[in-house]
Amino acid sequence: MSPQVSSRNERPPIKFELFIAARYLRARRRQAVVGLITVISVLGVAAGVASLIIALAITNGMRRDLQDRLVGATSHVDLMRTAGDGIRDWRPLMARLATVPHVQSVAPGLYGQVLISRGARSGGALIKGIVPADERNIGNLLQSITQGSADALNPTTITTTTPPIVIGNELALTLGASLGDTLLVTSPQGELTPLGLVPRYQRFRVTGIFTSGFYQYDSSYAFMRLADSQHLFSEPDLISVLSFRIDDLYKAQQVGHALEQAAGPGFQATNWMEQNRELFRALKLEQVVTFIVLALIVVVAALNILIALTMMVMEKTRDIAVMMSFGVAADQVRRIFLFQGLLISTIGTTLGLALGYATSLAGSHFRFIHLDASVYSIDYLPFAPHLTDALIVAAVSLGISLLATLYPSSSAARVLPAEALRYE
Repeated sequence: MSPQVSSRNERPPIKFELFIAARYLRARRRQAVVGLITVISVLGVAAGVASLIIALAITNGMRRDLQDRLVGATSHVDLMRTAGDGIRDWRPLMARLATVPHVQSVAPGLYGQVLISRGARSGGALIKGIVPADERNIGNLLQSITQGSADALNPTTITTTTPPIVIGNELALTLGASLGDTLLVTSPQGELTPLGLVPRYQRFRVTGIFTSGFYQYDSSYAFMRLADSQHLFSEPDLISVLSFRIDDLYKAQQVGHALEQAAGPGFQATNWMEQNRELFRALKLEQVVTFIVLALIVVVAALNILIALTMMVMEKTRDIAVMMSFGVAADQVRRIFLFQGLLISTIGTTLGLALGYATSLAGSHFRFIHLDASVYSIDYLPFAPHLTDALIVAAVSLGISLLATLYPSSSAARVLPAEALRYE
């Protein structure tokens, strides 16, 4: 039985092309500019990938922090009357709705816009009359009190003097107020007198100052006892909203529909997603635009790869002709330069991922970039790198680089050995 002979047309294993590609990448250049362009290509890919990772980490961090603070500070679902002044006979309704599936806690509240002043200083604020024991179960603003406490807001606390109020730290700075100071709260819902509508006003004593880290709340929110707010707004035993916290915040819409059905006609539910839809839509659009713009850096780096490989083909024309004379197929030559471009892209992508993630993790840990809270709502730049972002960025980088290698690799495969070696 004769020994089996390998076919002449049998293709060598693919590691041959990869070996030649790596050899060409490490070899000394007759033209130094080719090596320089190769280094620039690697650095360009690394810079583009790192920029994308950092930018996506920032947008993810902004979305995460804004969502956590918005959802943590307030309720998941709010139920209000569609007509009328507010919700009367709210206690039995509150007890009935607390049994709706997925509802963890419920709290009554009475909202009202007021003007708060201290001496010559004043500022607008959104007052919420609350029952502290219930309010703590749906939001964490009362847990973020940094000066004083919310104990004076308990209904069982008897105050023989000025009633208590808790305000945000930015509002306190605007008013120049501190613990124990007296504030004048003026409600536009006044009393009708022979002289016309006269605003109601009442003096309150600051018993607590909270710092949530979210400028919108710290600059315009204030809490008082439910009974005091009802007296201020001339609304005896009436509330404007029932606030709910649920076990899955992404089921807020379904739970809202269930609460509307359980409450009966005349009620409407809103949730945290509806209230902040425009904000999160803007953040998503910003993420997409940022990705597209920064991806252009990778495109520029890919053009450098194209130039480097084209010059490499010109420099290695004789070597290509010799290999083809010894039986290396055109497809193998094409793969050699495809692999060379992918090696450049892989090295650059790996460096970029390492740099981008190192920077993002450092920014997340040390919070070394501070922001103006009055503009950005948060006081530092958050970073939240995700593994899925790394996979997407790596795929985009390698894909763009692969496209850049198609022309020079095809040019190398079209080299004619006889023409290339004619004058050698």
